[in-house]
Amino acid sequence: MISGYVIGESLRPGAVFQPHGLRLRKVTRLDVSTSATAAQPQLWTLVEWEADGDDVGGLAEAFAEALEPANGWYADFTAGDERVVVFAGKVFRYRRGDEAGRAEAIAYGRSAGTPGHQLDWEE
Repeated sequence: MISGYVIGESLRPGAVFQPHGLRLRKVTRLDVSTSATAAQPQLWTLVEWEADGDDVGGLAEAFAEALEPANGWYADFTAGDERVVVFAGKVFRYRRGDEAGRAEAIAYGRSAGTPGHQLDWEE
């Protein structure tokens, strides 16, 4: 089982994201006005999803193509014991609990403009 979430506002304008087999679990609208940056919207749409199958790489690439490169937006998901963190054009895959893999993804996020307090995916 693959499961994760994406913030609707993180998709670039004109992006179409429709990987085969993806199922919607929940959509939540969040007021993040106290933690969003000036360049980010104050309301976010959190889309939680899941998928059967094992095309982790294909799913990661679909996110990498659909995400807006500005502001360090990212999506993350788990596939078994693997954590996948995807930025526009960049994919990180590591075993959950691998601190070096996590640190590499966080460092990239900071360099891409993701605020440090938003680099908080769960292991």
